Parts: sequence; C-alpha cells; structure tokens
Amino acid sequence: MITPRFSCTQSDSSVIIKIYCPAIRAADVEINVDDTLVTVYVNPYFLRLNFSKPLIEDDDSSAHYDPSSAYLTVTLTKENKGDTFQDLDLLAKLLAPRPKPNVQTTPSIEVLSSESLSADDQLAAQTSALSLENENEEILHAAENDWQLPQQLPENETIKTSLEAHYGFLDTYTGYLKHVGHTENEVNELGSDPESLSTNERSFMRVQHEDSKWDEEHYMADFVDDEYIQELLHWENPYITDGSPFEYTEKENAEMLRLPRKEYLPSPHQTHDLYLTLITLLFSYFYDSRTTQHDPTPESAWTISVLTPAFTALDPPHSAHYTAGPHTFSDQELTETLIPSYRRSLSFPLYRSWAMSEKCREDTANILKKGKRHVARCLLEMKHILDHHEVYYIYSKIWLHDFCVWIQAGADDAVLSSLGHSLINLRLDKAAIGWGLDELESAAKEAIAREPDSDDE
Repeated sequence: MITPRFSCTQSDSSVIIKIYCPAIRAADVEINVDDTLVTVYVNPYFLRLNFSKPLIEDDDSSAHYDPSSAYLTVTLTKENKGDTFQDLDLLAKLLAPRPKPNVQTTPSIEVLSSESLSADDQLAAQTSALSLENENEEILHAAENDWQLPQQLPENETIKTSLEAHYGFLDTYTGYLKHVGHTENEVNELGSDPESLSTNERSFMRVQHEDSKWDEEHYMADFVDDEYIQELLHWENPYITDGSPFEYTEKENAEMLRLPRKEYLPSPHQTHDLYLTLITLLFSYFYDSRTTQHDPTPESAWTISVLTPAFTALDPPHSAHYTAGPHTFSDQELTETLIPSYRRSLSFPLYRSWAMSEKCREDTANILKKGKRHVARCLLEMKHILDHHEVYYIYSKIWLHDFCVWIQAGADDAVLSSLGHSLINLRLDKAAIGWGLDELESAAKEAIAREPDSDDE
C-alpha cells in the first residue's frame, strides 16, 4: 500500500483531510471512523490517522474527489463541536500507531504447586498452557486491531540477547556498521569493529581522537586572523529571526511522509537523554548552517557528522545526574553534554573559534525556545543532507529518522523551551575543554602586542 500525500485543517465543527491520490475511482473509496482513528482506503492508497480527539460520520460529513487536481477531500464532524485539534500539521504524529491503554487481565491459567503434581501431570499442565484454546481475550482483541498489543516498559534495564553492542536511537540498532572498515567513512573513530565496543570504550576512543586532532597553531591562527569568522558570527539565521506564522513547506511535508511509522516508549531517563542528544545534533547543524550561511555544500554532510559524537563514536550524552520527576537540566549536565561538541568544533572543521562555538550554542538555545515545529524543520534539513550522501546516510538511518518522528510525537514544547532558556544562560568555562585555551589566547595577544608596525620599522 502507498501512503499518499495529505494535509489536515479544521473549522469550528469539522476536520478537513485533503489527500492526493491520482487516477482512482471515487466510487471505490472506503472511509472508516472509529473514535479518534480514521482510515481511508482506495487502491493502491491507504491512510490511517490518529487524532487527538474523537470524530464522527454524520449528515454534515462528506467526501469529494476532484479529478482535475487529483485531491480527495474528506470532511468529518467533530464529536464535540468547538474542540481544537492540536498538532494537525505534525504529519508524523498523525501517522503514528494509536497508543493502547495498559490493560491488566487476570491470568486464565492457574499455576499449581509442583509439590502436588506428578511429573506427568506437570507436563500435561504445561501442554495445556500452550494450547490455542487458552488464548486470552487481550490477544484475540489485538488480532482484530492490527496486532497493536499493549506495551509496557520493563522496570529494569533492557535485557541484551546478543553479544553485539547496540547504538543509535534508544539503542535499538546493531549490525549497521559491520563493514565500516571497507567503506570511505572518514568520520568513524571506532576502528574496523565498532559493533562490539562498550559505551566506555567508545567514549575513551572519542576523547583520544579529539586530542590527536587538536592543533594549537590552527586555533591561534584563527584567533588572530578572524576577519572572516567575524562575518560568520554576525550572520543572522532566518530560522531564528523569522517571526512569521509557522507553516511546513510541501517539501517538508513530503519528507515527513517518508518517515518510519513507529511508536516509541522511552523511559523517563531515556527521554531525558534524548533531549540532551538533541542539543548535540542541533549544535552540529547550526555550525554548518552558520559557516555556509544556510547554503549547504558537498562538505556539509562531513561537517555535521564529524561534529556529532553520537555519529562518529556512537557516543551520545548519558546523564549521570538524572533524578526522576519533571525534566530539569542542571548546568553540570548541560556542560558535560556540550564539552564534546565544543572540542570537536575546535579540532576538526576549517574554522576553529571559541566565539563560533558559543554562537552555535546560542543558535541551538534560540531554536529550542521556538518549539518542536522549528526544531523538526532543522532535523528534517539535517536528515536531507545526510540522506543524499553515499556513506554518511547511515547516521541518518540510525538517528535522524527516529528523531524526526519523536520530536513531533513525543517531545514537549514546554521542556524544549525550558531547555533553551537553560542553555542560553549557561556559562561554559574554557578550562573545561582541557587544552589551555586561555593561555594560548594570552600568548597570541602578547605576540600581537610585540609586533612592530611599519612606522617603527
């Protein structure tokens, strides 16, 4: 089945769904409304949308197909007229599977004490437990509803059933970098076998690589001769300065339709770490955006990848200071999150400037304060850049595809805004980087002061 392009709007009493489905027979359209779930089927197109509030089919509902434009317009009545349906522009959220409530059922099989049963009786009881006749109502109900079984997070950490290490979004990927040694992956810092490295090993190798790439002379040269860097610092990013009402473009909507249809169930701690990882992604994006002035170059995929610890070393932030409760972010964990991004921005790309790193932090904070729609726009653009690279597309696959879905369906605007305010007020000490930046800058200033001018000569 093909998921068609679509858009959703609303009036006071109804929701209007416009679906692009060329070359169909209007008489073959099947529309079903079940509370908040709406399905539209017409061969070869299938669309299933989950709304935040219930809809009904009544005399005011309608469906009209315009062959000239190839758009099917479906109008459905709100069960409670006057309700405001949230996030109709977040297509990935509408396409996500409908969440199921956690239903606890009484076991249909009683487990008897093994002391009162013979070995034969125990075997018979186990065989009976495996019989199809003992299926519980929950499974039968799931079979009637696309097998969307209720899901519940385990209380303990995820049980690993493989010797291979996991990585990527929520540590759900493995096997994607088995042959990285045979590809032209210039940003990989984990050698030829990243699949078996532990989290601590990845962090250690990342830090070693950053130290090996640090160049004092390059940093001092950019500190002294920073005319062009000053131009980049004064450039204004349109995504931050534009105050007009937000609306996704057709290109962005098409990109969202290609995202995976997934439902994520992160624990509170995992969710906390996702927000921290988001900071590092946006930092890399804004570094490239500022240095190219929002005109990506063939080097953009490399720049974004090499600046992101979760890509080059599969080493995203893992907060050791998380406490259960509302999402608050301490200065300590924000500093620990940003240090790798700062170190990388001072070690790898063409322009290596502390002021540039500070500006990228400021850009990241400002876009977070604008909310998930603006953040999603940046991630979609970042994803587009990596998807079109023959090597680095793999990082988009294991990180950005899921992040683009989660930011729309799972992120909270209030948390993003709070994170942005915390980030803008953060003061990062140069000594935390570990390369003696203050001493190098002082030496550079002294050297400038000692240089004679032409009159002295």
